[in-house]
Amino acid sequence: MKEKLKIKISIGDRVYPLSIFPEQEEGLRKAAKEINSMMKKYEQSYAVRDKQDVLAMCALQFANQLENINKTDVKNQAEMLTKLKDLNKLVENNLN
Repeated sequence: MKEKLKIKISIGDRVYPLSIFPEQEEGLRKAAKEINSMMKKYEQSYAVRDKQDVLAMCALQFANQLENINKTDVKNQAEMLTKLKDLNKLVENNLN
């Protein structure tokens, strides 16, 4: 079993201790950096009094981005399936 790392991630001026697998560290640190950057932008652009509101806005933004990616993936998968079916028909027709 892999040994877990104990790290601390800072988000919104709070520190969160985490136990993670080594291969997760880089992604988590990048994600925390992105969240902090987005929080700073929201705080500078809007009159936000509470960090909780800023975090909610960040969560909504990330969830929206994920939803758009998922929609694109589904569309791409459907297009790829159609192309594969067409290619399969072409191969079958040329084998006969």
